[in-house]
Amino acid sequence: MSEPRDDDLEDQPRRRRPLVVRLLGGFVVLNLLFALVSVGIALYIKFTHPSVGDEESDEVDLVTIFDGVELKSRAAAFRGGSWITMFGGGELDLREATLDPSGATLRVNAIMGGGDVQVPDGWNVELASKAIMGGVGAHRPSATEDPYAPTLRIEARAIMGGFGVTSGD
Repeated sequence: MSEPRDDDLEDQPRRRRPLVVRLLGGFVVLNLLFALVSVGIALYIKFTHPSVGDEESDEVDLVTIFDGVELKSRAAAFRGGSWITMFGGGELDLREATLDPSGATLRVNAIMGGGDVQVPDGWNVELASKAIMGGVGAHRPSATEDPYAPTLRIEARAIMGGFGVTSGD
């Protein structure tokens, strides 16, 4: 029996991997690419947008990326601010803060992270949220129903993450 020659091998059809294996390989590659891009964006935001605000600040700009924050506000006239969290999270406790008489707006964004905003029972909270594979919710069993009470507006977006609004522990 003679060995096959190179030109005989070229005539044979190449065996291809099954479709499922090729699709799975493509999915893995795309997933890794997405993860690398997400981490790159998160690191860029982390190093170009440091957190601003402390316990006495009337406005906060929190950035919790690959870390967390526990801020207990004692602001004299809290007006709101923003909170971005990616691959991290934390807690913003406003129970000892005084709300600005005109109210306040807090914008929170969670991407694969999350947090908890604690508010006093005497505040009204208006929650507007959008979530994709995540969630935003409020659990305040003893919240006020006084229409003249101060109002905190929370605009929340969550992608594979979440935020909660509570009245305490």
